[in-house]
Amino acid sequence: MSSFLEVQGLSKTYPAPNRKGEGLTVFRDVTLRIEKGEFVCVIGHSGCGKSTILNVLAGLETASKGVVIMDGKEVAGPSLDRGVVFQNYSLLPWLSALSNVTFAVKARNPKWSREQVREHSYTYLEMVGLTGGAEHRKPHQLSGGMRQRVSIARAFAIQPKLLLLDEPFGALDALTRGSIQDELLRIWSGTGQTVFMITHDVDEAILLSDRILLMTNGPEARVAESVAVEIKRPRERASIIHDPSYYAIRNHLVEFLSKRSAELAGKPLESTGEGDGPVEPRVVRFHPKGPAPVSPSGAGPSEPPGLAARA
Repeated sequence: MSSFLEVQGLSKTYPAPNRKGEGLTVFRDVTLRIEKGEFVCVIGHSGCGKSTILNVLAGLETASKGVVIMDGKEVAGPSLDRGVVFQNYSLLPWLSALSNVTFAVKARNPKWSREQVREHSYTYLEMVGLTGGAEHRKPHQLSGGMRQRVSIARAFAIQPKLLLLDEPFGALDALTRGSIQDELLRIWSGTGQTVFMITHDVDEAILLSDRILLMTNGPEARVAESVAVEIKRPRERASIIHDPSYYAIRNHLVEFLSKRSAELAGKPLESTGEGDGPVEPRVVRFHPKGPAPVSPSGAGPSEPPGLAARA
């Protein structure tokens, strides 16, 4: 049975400036699956192509090789079925917060009445705590955190099949970041939308995601591992640290970023013996005694354990 989102053998190569070289391959042979309703985070060092992958999923860039299939259809250009939240907010500066949301909602639902559009948009601004007059302010009259709340409200309001988040909290202070993370979790848990998010924050990834994809360093970066976060939901930042697997997962992520992401750079992923096609990242699940590597299908332990066992 096919997954909701399938990325098959994705590669991106930029041509050489003088047109005589081979060019720069940022990432190669990225293959992964995301199920409907999953919250997946991607972590990797700058230059590994995380944002480029997200832009390909959004239809804003084309891959050099490979294909993206979402809900049974190939991704070939932008679509309102995919909502995107960028780090720099990307709001229309001449419109109020409410109008920024209604503009998108109207495009998504052209047959709705003006009142339907406004009511629907207001509901999502209310979800992110932007009412009581703030909804009528223009972006330059809002703080960075408030502008990001508008972006999130707009993305959720169009009710996309896939929500793409490109380091949406990277420019925010710690307190604002935590507050909006909580809002994001609350809205996501109520909508069941599928989320693909890029982050550099290990703790953020553990708090939010069902799985964390780990990318090797670029060039020729690959998704090396898929770390399952099986901590019970709903999660709260004050209590999640007491889960038996929390620090095991965190230490594994930090060790990958500080050491193995460089060691594995440019190297092909270990074959699972399931054919000659693109190789999916090894799945790693954590138990109180440490990581348990399993095959990409999740059917059971993989042999030999290889890179996934090195926590």
